[in-house]
Amino acid sequence: MRILYLIPARKGSKGLPGKNIKFLGDKPLIEYSIDFALNNLKFDDELCISTNDEAVIEIAKSKGISIPFIRPEELANDNSSSYDVIIHAINQYEKLNQTFDAVLLLQPTSPFRIQDDFARLIKEYNFEIDMVVSVKLAKENPYFTLFEENSNGFLNKSKVGNFERRQDCPRVYAFNGSMYLINVESIKKSRIAELKSIKKIIMPEERSVDIDTLADWALAEFYLKNENS
Repeated sequence: MRILYLIPARKGSKGLPGKNIKFLGDKPLIEYSIDFALNNLKFDDELCISTNDEAVIEIAKSKGISIPFIRPEELANDNSSSYDVIIHAINQYEKLNQTFDAVLLLQPTSPFRIQDDFARLIKEYNFEIDMVVSVKLAKENPYFTLFEENSNGFLNKSKVGNFERRQDCPRVYAFNGSMYLINVESIKKSRIAELKSIKKIIMPEERSVDIDTLADWALAEFYLKNENS
């Protein structure tokens, strides 16, 4: 299986400006994803950093990574989706006569992956499914603590169930943003939200931090400090 490791790192962030190049511990945030990719690339895989950020490009070059294209500005705004970035990258490589079986999306805002996570991700994948994704156990549950407002302004449970305790409810999962291993043929046909055959690997809370705010950053520093202590 030939994998395109794709790290999306656009310039600009309203929640936490410059977060991709901000130092978390002893290195810029994006280097956690770069190093993870470099440690797992096979000889025929490819690492692509999709960015319009000169500072990110300089970090990549310092790690010996070439940037095959600059992400166009229309794909680097607040409305740009991961799907658009993935399709753009696939198309750019196909212009270079390079094709892949799967795309591994590594968001730099989720820095805490370990080799066991990756091994389980690869083990779950096969060409008959659309995607394997990393998740965490969701704290909120649609059978118990999540509600929707009806037309009369009253709250109803998002999913109907007769459960007295949250522990008795079916488990629910949330994408943690860390890893998406996606079948290329599937993503060419459907957007990520439309994929049907999806498997999961579960990651613990301490490796499921998705950094978007200063509070998230503080939590990441806390987990990193505890890991290194």
